[in-house]
Order: sequence, then structure tokens, then C-alpha cells
Amino acid sequence: MGPANETELAELIRGANGPLDLRGGGTRVAWRPVRGEVVSTAGLSGVHLYEPGALTLVVGAGTPVAEVERVLAEKGQRLAFEPMDARKLMGTDGVPTIGGLIAANVSGPRRVQAGAARDVLLGVRFVDGAGQVVKNGGRVMKNVTGYDLVKLMAGSFGTLGVLTEVALKVMAVPQAEATLVARGLGTAEALTTLRAALATPFDVSGAAHAGFGGGETLLRVEGMAGSVAYRAERLRAGLCAGWDLVEGAESAALWRAVRDVAALAGSGEAVWRISTVPGRAAGLTAALAAGGLGHRALYDWGGGLIWLGVPAEGDGGAAAIRAAVQAAGGHATLVRAPEAIHDRVPMFQPQAAGIERLAAGLRARFDPKGILNPGLMGGRTREVAA
Repeated sequence: MGPANETELAELIRGANGPLDLRGGGTRVAWRPVRGEVVSTAGLSGVHLYEPGALTLVVGAGTPVAEVERVLAEKGQRLAFEPMDARKLMGTDGVPTIGGLIAANVSGPRRVQAGAARDVLLGVRFVDGAGQVVKNGGRVMKNVTGYDLVKLMAGSFGTLGVLTEVALKVMAVPQAEATLVARGLGTAEALTTLRAALATPFDVSGAAHAGFGGGETLLRVEGMAGSVAYRAERLRAGLCAGWDLVEGAESAALWRAVRDVAALAGSGEAVWRISTVPGRAAGLTAALAAGGLGHRALYDWGGGLIWLGVPAEGDGGAAAIRAAVQAAGGHATLVRAPEAIHDRVPMFQPQAAGIERLAAGLRARFDPKGILNPGLMGGRTREVAA
């Protein structure tokens, strides 16, 4: 079912008596195992306001990301948070939408420099679980009225409301980019170097390492051509002595692969997304290996983000992974797995009792009927919701 506008969506939600499976373009279906009537926001599309001089864009939540990127590119601008295209990793088709990215707080390699999706979100319109239309935040950078509620919607996966419009801060496309590449570094050494580079004044915009297949380690700098050349050479003269340098389209291709987790696409493995303290990432995966869990790990954000591929059997490594993450600090999200594993393993890391009570209170306030993606982020289970 796909409402054509915000009014139709509000009426649909007001009249709903059972669970709703809310979707943008359907590219992340395996992230969101909800059983209910499918409601797509793809019809809520279109550019409502674009002010390049103010770095501000307001679009319908169902607007395809490709359309957003085309509009921005015409003015030499882009989305700051470098959102991934999840289709290859998830084995899905569909069309990625801007509302889906915001609802999942999808944030790519440039998060270490530009922040997450929620950090560029200026304002939202959404329909809550009672069918009420809510507007929060503003359409310009200086207007931060209701800022906390705007942030709350990013990463709520549609459990608090269905986004209909988002206002975003955008950024200029840099004149140049360059990537320093090393091969064969061990994980601990690679991540130590990446963290050290992020702490320099050279404004690194990407820091990633593949812990398999030769151990490729990447550092990116972007900006004016002269500045990029200077910063890259300073890094090569110090922390990154002996590293190769790639530029332009070749550099961009490397980061698209990191952004989209291409190394784990089509592998048949269960895939986990782990957020942790960067300095604990190497120890966390070493503990998993010592415990006998075979895995392949791709590290982004200098180690703050780990994409982990494990055998798609049993519980998909859930017990070992969540125990290791709890010990190291952070959280683990089950991104891709066979339905038999998704049926037994919660998608998100279980929260502490006090935090879960707060989260349950928010869900009850925004979704009193319990119909918006029920069971996805705690509360009712899929079986009860169905």
C-alpha cells in the first residue's frame, strides 16, 4: 500500500488496527523483519525547497536518493553523510529513498569528518502512530527549534513515526580527493595508524581497513587540490611512510566499495554491524577469533564501525558477538541473515532495563496503538505483533 501524500498516510494510520510494515524503497527489507501490512512512502516524493546558497534542501521522504544527488550535483553539492547503497549487500532491489536513510541514520565513511545523517538533519515532518501530523525543527541552519525531536527520529526505524518530509544541510563537492593505501598490515597496527591519522590536523575524511584478503588499509583526504596534495604528502612523510597514493576516480571507487560493504556482498554469510570504541575494535574481533568464531571484518571510522561476516548457521554468532560487544562497549545489529536466524535473534542489541523503560515510554507516546514496525526495536515480538 502506498499513500500518495501526507494526508492519505495520516488517514491510513488512523484507520489501522493491526501492525504496519513501513518501508521506503524496500532496499533494506532484511534489516527490518516486521510482519504486517506493508506501507510504502515512495509516493511522498519531490523537492520542496532547495537553497544552494544556504546549503539547505527540503524533500519528501519518499524521494529517491538518486534524484536528490542529481539535484545537488547540478549545483556542485552533495549529501555530507555519504550514505551507503545497501542493495548489493542485502541482495535486494528497489530504490533507496532519503526518508529511509534518515529513518535508519545511515552514515558512511565520511562520518569521521562530517558527522552522521542525524547531524545534518534540520527539520522533519512525520505522522505518528495516532495518525497525527507533526512538524519539528526548521528549514534553515540557524533554526534549531525542537532540535532534540529531530534527532530522535533519525535512527528510530519508523517505530516513532513515519517521515513525510526532511530538511537537510548539504555540502559542497570538494575540488579533489586522494587516498593513501597500504597492504598487508595487521589489524592492530592498521587501526592504530588510522586513529593516529584521525588525530592529526590533516582533516582525514575516511579511515578504513579490511581485516582479510590482503589487509588493505585506506586513508582519505578531500578539499582544494593544493591542500589535498599537501596533507597527503605530510601523512606519507610521517605515519603513512611507504603507502601508495591514488586520486580522483580511482580513490572514489575505493570508498564506494567501503561505503557499500562490497566485500561482504553476495557471500552468503550472516552480516553484523558493530559500533564500538575505536581503540577496542581490534581486541573485540581478536576475542571472537580466540573463541572460535570464524569471521571476516571490515573496519570503518578508524575502528568505530565493524562490518562482520560470519557463518549463517545456528544463531549467526549472536551469543558470542553480543557478549564480546557488551564487554568492549557498543552495540551489534544483525543486518543480514536467513529468516530462521532473524526469527530467533533480535535485530538490535538488547538494552539495559532503565534505557528500555525510557524507550518503551517513547514508543507508547508516539505510537499508542503499537502498530509502527512493532517488535523491531524492543517491545512486542514479531509473533505477538502478527
